[in-house]
Amino acid sequence: MATTSPRRVAIIGGGISGMAAALRLSELSTPRNPLEIHLFEAGPQLGGLVASEQIGDCLIERGADSFITNKPGGVQLCRKLGLESQLIGTDDKNRRSLILARGVPIETPEGLNLIAPGSAWSILKSPILSWKGKLRCLLEPLIPRREQDGDESLASFTTRRLGKEMLDRIVQPMVGGIYTADPEKLSLLATLPRFLEMERRHGSLFEATQSADGLVGGAERAASGARYGLFATLKHGMSQLMDALEARVRKVAIVECRAKVREIVRSPVTAKPLTTSPSSGRSGEPEEFAGEVAWTDSHGDERRTAFSAVILATPAHQMADILKSAAPAAAAELDQIEYASSAIVVTGHETRQIEHPLNAFGLVIPAIEKRRILSVSFLNRKFPRRAPPDKAILRTFIGGALQPEMFELPDSQLIEITLSELRSIFGVKGDPEFAVVARYPRAMPQYHVGHLDRVSRIRQSLQATPWISLAGNTLGGVGLPDSILSGGNAAEQVVTSLGIEIESANPVA
Repeated sequence: MATTSPRRVAIIGGGISGMAAALRLSELSTPRNPLEIHLFEAGPQLGGLVASEQIGDCLIERGADSFITNKPGGVQLCRKLGLESQLIGTDDKNRRSLILARGVPIETPEGLNLIAPGSAWSILKSPILSWKGKLRCLLEPLIPRREQDGDESLASFTTRRLGKEMLDRIVQPMVGGIYTADPEKLSLLATLPRFLEMERRHGSLFEATQSADGLVGGAERAASGARYGLFATLKHGMSQLMDALEARVRKVAIVECRAKVREIVRSPVTAKPLTTSPSSGRSGEPEEFAGEVAWTDSHGDERRTAFSAVILATPAHQMADILKSAAPAAAAELDQIEYASSAIVVTGHETRQIEHPLNAFGLVIPAIEKRRILSVSFLNRKFPRRAPPDKAILRTFIGGALQPEMFELPDSQLIEITLSELRSIFGVKGDPEFAVVARYPRAMPQYHVGHLDRVSRIRQSLQATPWISLAGNTLGGVGLPDSILSGGNAAEQVVTSLGIEIESANPVA
């Protein structure tokens, strides 16, 4: 039994970051220092940007189809939820990526790691670059280090070290496929700092990749494009992870869906301490509350609930609205973070109706190609069990920072554009067995040059309200493991702000 009344903690946002925060709070809750966890989600259900769907004999993904495993967050969460045995890796047979070059899908140069070439020979034999572009790229070891420290855009760094053609034909589509960003604005320090470090330590990307402390070795150095061997998913789709996480969270937290949080209001210093929530069913010493969450419940009724700490796990612009009263300086900075919108068109086809062998995990498309789509992922080439051998599931990405107008088109037009591009690039014939459009408005934060300085200012301004913490992909790291880690870190921060010493994990069974 609890020896004191629980401290009440609010989590705003029911995506993977918010749910990871709830899970970590439950681990940190002890009889000596109990926590009462409330999770608010504006939408009708938890889960955020992850959704699997069975269509006939195909298992599709509307959002993320996998997560990277060299960051521990995803694997550790699966382990906590008893899902480790359900993890599956990518198929070795097709472990390569393609780049569209002058209308033709071409294999990415062997060993390329987003920016860093694998070897001089891999560049020389690739038909993606012209001879002029190849020679400029191979001059990279002769390019001196940049004198000044600090941030630099992806475009500036790549052009300076490897040349404009390398940027336009290879690096922009490879990195753009991850961040859906404008390379002229994308911060290298906030997204891919290891390449700045490679230049600083070795003076050359070529030298760094061949050194003992290079980025990768062995089989991964021989792979093409992204580090596909480091990706994993769940046997029954990514929703298997989200469903298990939601089930656990509903056991340890009070969940409010269709709950729109309007703002956080700081309590006056002289405010009389409030007692614990009647809904907790516990009694004890009165709890001191730091602020109130003003929210609208699923019936449209306006409510105010007092909390000792709050974690925000929403997009930056929503954080800004919610914090405009409690932390105006942080709110102003958060409101300056731009976002890109994108859509995924998932189509199912018979392989006999596709001329291209689809012998890769996907295709990225340079902006210089002037196409209306960003990339195409071959879902059941990465994970064969997603469809029968005679079927193909294609996930086509549209929109992003460089083509924002495309996101505004109706679903029917997005499908029409997708099929037109698939016919042109891969020789797809006939009608698809299914076509599903998933939209993600303002879902991808843009880490522009200076992003880390802004993050520092946000964190500094929140020092006055240590009981408020931020989670999600807003401040650092757009992948699922990063989002999971941010949720756990935010939970630990607010628990520490309550004067509770963090003990060993106490997982909920």
